Amino acid sequence: MGGLLGKTKVAAGSGIREASRGRSLYAHGLGFWTDRSAVHEAAAQGRTAELQQLIKNGALVNIVAVDSITPLHEACIQGQTQCVQLLLEAGAHVDARNIDGSTPLCDACAAGNLECVKLLLEYGAMVNPPLFTFSPLHEACMGGNPECVQLMIAEGALMEAHDCHFGTPLHVACARQHLDCAKILLNAGANVNAAKIHETALHHAAKASNLEMIELLVEFGGNVFARDNLDKKPIDYTSPGSAAALCLKFYETEPLSLQQLTRVALRSALGKRALDAVPQLGLPNRLIYYLTYMPTPLSELLTSTQAEPN
Repeated sequence: MGGLLGKTKVAAGSGIREASRGRSLYAHGLGFWTDRSAVHEAAAQGRTAELQQLIKNGALVNIVAVDSITPLHEACIQGQTQCVQLLLEAGAHVDARNIDGSTPLCDACAAGNLECVKLLLEYGAMVNPPLFTFSPLHEACMGGNPECVQLMIAEGALMEAHDCHFGTPLHVACARQHLDCAKILLNAGANVNAAKIHETALHHAAKASNLEMIELLVEFGGNVFARDNLDKKPIDYTSPGSAAALCLKFYETEPLSLQQLTRVALRSALGKRALDAVPQLGLPNRLIYYLTYMPTPLSELLTSTQAEPN
């Protein structure tokens, strides 16, 4: 496929517009691709006035770089909300994919820009694009962006979406040691014992020697005896005598209390409906807080104490 070297011009709208300076341009996919166009640069750097003028002059908003990145990808990666708005209004493809299959929503979630994420959703971005790699929820967990994780789940993101290399979003959150993201996933009903080549999130927490993560996963029913494809339990990935090793050894020898096991069983039965269903069971508030892994408010504790007979 031949290239046009030098100052390349392409037909756009009513006239001939300059698309790239000293770079090659080819017909491809959405229309054209280039090493990096003026539209890409303006979008990435948040130069809204320049981007607006380029669009007005007929620049191609869906022009694609050699790695299949569109200007919308660039704006989302850099969190340039105003540029995202301009591009979408001008007809940018909201679910365009780059060479790795990522959509602009994936990039916005990775960057943790909640406003960009909301804007893309308003324009119909797919929460669960058909990918074999990272979904937007995976990206939010990888970046440690709990607000984006929460929003993706609220919008219907699949918590068991499986990346061929990294597993589920919970695997990613634990491998990257993002405790807040893991808490949100678990409380929303993510499968604590989901396996990636027999490896669970607890294996990841053990490898990282993350005591808080280990305790969180076990509280939600993480199986301390689960074995991966190397026939290793989580404890086998810890250093002997370390806090993580002692913690896992304790849970191997001292099972959860009946109260804790009941909570795990109920949550498992309710699955992703737990947060909505538990408050409707007609239980005392303190029990609802316990079953939803929420701390009991101080006002509730004081009320209970005052109500107790002397």
